[in-house]
Amino acid sequence: MALVRYITHPDVVVDPATPVPSWHLSDAGRERWAAMLGRPWVRGISRIVASTERKALEAAGLLADELGVPVEARPATGELDRSSTGFLPAAEHERHADACFAFPERSAGGWERAVDAQARIVAALDDLLEVDAAAGDVAVVGHGGVGTLWWCHLAGRPIDRRWDQPGQGHLATVERGTRRPRHHWVPIEQDPPS
Repeated sequence: MALVRYITHPDVVVDPATPVPSWHLSDAGRERWAAMLGRPWVRGISRIVASTERKALEAAGLLADELGVPVEARPATGELDRSSTGFLPAAEHERHADACFAFPERSAGGWERAVDAQARIVAALDDLLEVDAAAGDVAVVGHGGVGTLWWCHLAGRPIDRRWDQPGQGHLATVERGTRRPRHHWVPIEQDPPS
């Protein structure tokens, strides 16, 4: 069965002076991504879709170079819009993220509402879940927040941060056709459950 592999970008260089969508992968993030590229499940990928944020495009580009597959950039797969606050120190960011998931129909400090981000990511990835007998697996290189919202929708779970990835650089797999999640987040360096 063909799959959609939703892969979140790994570790980034946190730069308060740079807009968050322009952050890039750190050396540690590149090392983790390189470790992922050696995993057997990666060879099944025949299509790559990515957010237009720099960190996602960088990671997708490395995957594309490895597989010889072009990257299809989709702006609607970007992370929750947090431009209202810009960079927030870690503790404050976590408070906003907690509020965003706890009260999905409200804006946390002007951030995009979780329900709106969920509707956006569900619509943006819907076509990838169709069965295409000629195609292999699809990799979506994106972000943990919207990836979690997408997973919650497909798993029939209410929006709740307990389903969030435990850190950057994780993978969740969804079956094409059935639209069922096959597993929750696992680190990109590991083989996902079959």
